Amino acid sequence: MRELKRILHVEDDPSIQTVAKVALEAVGGFEVLSCSSGQDAIDQVLGFAPDFILLDVMMPGMDGPQTLEQLVNLVDINVIPVAFMTAKVQSSEVEHYLSLGARDVIIKPFDPMQLASQIRAIWSRPNG
Repeated sequence: MRELKRILHVEDDPSIQTVAKVALEAVGGFEVLSCSSGQDAIDQVLGFAPDFILLDVMMPGMDGPQTLEQLVNLVDINVIPVAFMTAKVQSSEVEHYLSLGARDVIIKPFDPMQLASQIRAIWSRPNG
């Protein structure tokens, strides 16, 4: 199995983006590319070649589910897992995100000290 090193994080809120980046780099030891929009992520995903994609659900313009719809045309999400990050976690919403191909959902607000281990746990789980 490949090693988890590079995370593409898509988040429109600059403060959440900063906290997640610091948490994943300083605590997790990952290389993180932060994108502030779905279009930004689509434009940069192939050049960055992430091992994991962390995707905000609620973003202006192209939201997380729409971004994922575009990303599946560019990368194999069976090889590069995608997790949504959102405060909207009613069971029907979570089921919808998983039906789109996401491997899991991380609840906001997240614990910066636990974020890297949450992602490692999702990464190490078999898909499907």
